[in-house]
Amino acid sequence: MERFFTRDNKMGTAPVSRLLLTMSLPLMLSMVMEALYNVVDSLFISRIGENAITALSLAFPIQLLVVSITVGTGVGINAVLSRLLGEGDRRGVNAAAANGIFLAAATYVIFLLFGLFCTERYYGSQTADAEIYRYGVDYLSICMIWSFGGVGQITFQRLLQSTGRTALSMASQLAGALINIVLDPILIFGLCGAPACGVKGAAAATVIGQITALAAAVYFNLRMNRDISFKLRGFRPDFNMIKKIYAIGAPAIVMQSLNSLMALGVNLILIGLSSTAVAAFGIYIKVQNFVFMPAFGLNNAVIAVAAFNYGAGNEPRVRQTIRYGMIYAAAIMLAGMFLVQLLALPILRLFDASAELLSIGGRAMRVVSAGYIFTAYMLIAQGACQALGNGLYSLIVTLLRVVVVLLPLLWLFSVVFPLNEVWWAFVISEIISTLVSALLLRRLYAERLGAGGCL
Repeated sequence: MERFFTRDNKMGTAPVSRLLLTMSLPLMLSMVMEALYNVVDSLFISRIGENAITALSLAFPIQLLVVSITVGTGVGINAVLSRLLGEGDRRGVNAAAANGIFLAAATYVIFLLFGLFCTERYYGSQTADAEIYRYGVDYLSICMIWSFGGVGQITFQRLLQSTGRTALSMASQLAGALINIVLDPILIFGLCGAPACGVKGAAAATVIGQITALAAAVYFNLRMNRDISFKLRGFRPDFNMIKKIYAIGAPAIVMQSLNSLMALGVNLILIGLSSTAVAAFGIYIKVQNFVFMPAFGLNNAVIAVAAFNYGAGNEPRVRQTIRYGMIYAAAIMLAGMFLVQLLALPILRLFDASAELLSIGGRAMRVVSAGYIFTAYMLIAQGACQALGNGLYSLIVTLLRVVVVLLPLLWLFSVVFPLNEVWWAFVISEIISTLVSALLLRRLYAERLGAGGCL
C-alpha cells in the first residue's frame, strides 16, 4: 500500500526534535489557559458565597466523569487514527473519525439524561442544606443538559491533534476559554446590561464557552483538515473500529477517573489529621495543574507522532519521538519543581493563607514537587505505551500509583509519622510507579519495535 499520507504529513517527515516542540507548544498553551480559567472561575464564584463554592465542589465528580469518558475515548481515537494515517489507510482514517463522532454523541446522550432526570436525586444524596441543593441543581443540570459542547469540543480537537494540526486545536480551545472568562462576571453579577444570574450564570458561561470551542473545532476540521473526509451520510457504527478505539481508550477512561478517586481518598485521609492539610492539598492541586498541563500537552504530541510513525513502519522515528519526549518532559518538570520550591510561600499568600496554612502548605508543596522528575518519565512512558497500541500498561501504572501505593502508603504515614512527613508518600509513589513503567515500556519496546535498544 502506498504511504501517501506519510509523504505529505509533517509527522512522517519533519525533524522529530523540532516537530514535538511545534506540535506540543500549542497544546501546552491551551492547557495552561484551561487551568487558568478554572482558577478564575473559582474566584468569581467565591464572591457569591461559601455555599455556592460547596455546590460546585459537589458537582466536580460528575463533571470530571464527563471529561474522563470523553478524553479517554479521545485518546483511543487519537492513537487509532494516527496509526491508520501513518499506514496510508484513508478509509480506516475516515471510519475512525466517524465512529469517534458517534461515540461522542452517545456519551452526550447519557449525560443529557442525567441532567434531565438525576441531578436532583444526586444533590439530595449529597447535602441536606437547601441553599447548597438549589445552587447545585441549578448549576449541574445546565452543565449536563448542554454538555454536548464540552463532549464535542474534546472529540473534534482530538481529530485535529491526530492529524498534526495542534495549532488549530489550541485556537478552538482558547476561543472557548476566553469566552468563558469574559462571560463569567457578566452573567454572574449582571454586568453590561445582562441580568445577574449567579450560579446559573456561571453554568451558562461554561456551556457557551464549550459550544464556542466546539463550533471552532468543527469549522477547522471541515475547512482545514484535509486528512479526514467527513461524510456521515449512510453511516453505521463499525463495532470492530469501536473495539479498537476502546482497546486503548477504555484504560485511559479508567486512568482519568482514578485521578478523582485519588483526590477523594487523599482528602479523606488528611481530614483526619487537619482541615488545614486538606486546604493545603487543594491549593497544591491548583498549582500542580500549571506544571503538569505543559507535560500533558507534550504527552499528547508524543502519542500522535509515535502512533503515526508506528503505523508507517518507521521504527527509528518512533524511538526518536519517545526519547525526545523524555528529554523535554524532564526539562518541563525540573523547571516546575524549582519554581514550586522557590515560590511555595508567595503562592500560598495569594490565597490569603494563615500562618498554619503557610507552614503545612509550604512543606507539602516542597516535598511533593521533589518527585516531579520521576513523573516526567512516567507520563511519556504511558503515552508511548498508548501510541504503540497498549493502553493496558498505562492503566496498570496508574492503578499501581494511586490504588496500590499512594493511598495505602499515605494512610500508613498518617498513622506512623507527624503531618509534615506524610507528604513523602507522594514521592515514594512516583518512584515506584516510574520503575514499573520503565519495565513495562522496555517489554513493549522489545515486542513492538524489536532489537535496537530501549530507553
